[in-house]
Amino acid sequence: MKVICVSGTPGTGKTTLAKFLSKKKDYTLIDVNQVIKQNKLNNKYDKKRKCNIIDIKKLNKTLIKLIKQNKKDKKNIIIDSHLSHYLPKKYVDLCIITKTELKILEKRLKKRKYSKAKIRENLDSEIFDVCLNEAKEFKHNIRVIDTSKKKLK
Repeated sequence: MKVICVSGTPGTGKTTLAKFLSKKKDYTLIDVNQVIKQNKLNNKYDKKRKCNIIDIKKLNKTLIKLIKQNKKDKKNIIIDSHLSHYLPKKYVDLCIITKTELKILEKRLKKRKYSKAKIRENLDSEIFDVCLNEAKEFKHNIRVIDTSKKKLK
């Protein structure tokens, strides 16, 4: 059984890539946003950023249970979330980090109607490779994919 997590700054193409890979490889797709909603893992709401604050420890416990269940069922999985790289290395075979050009990312975030402050925060996250550096800290086997120009086939 293999576990692939797809992480990266919001707007860099994680979900598109995760859906494509899950269909192409016949992996079970785990949408972490759905896991958070179903298990009520959002602690508080950040009014300034207009987003939920997630307890990463509780999220990891829930994701590890799902990984173990899929292991029993001998199912390969792809985990889609900018939080997926926080999983301990022993549960993840490959961590894909999506990246995209800043102008493209800004356009995508504006299309989502993100506030100027939230766009700036996400652009800064992309500039400083926050998800990539955190994945490195967790010692994941990492592959970086630039989603700026690639069309998935």
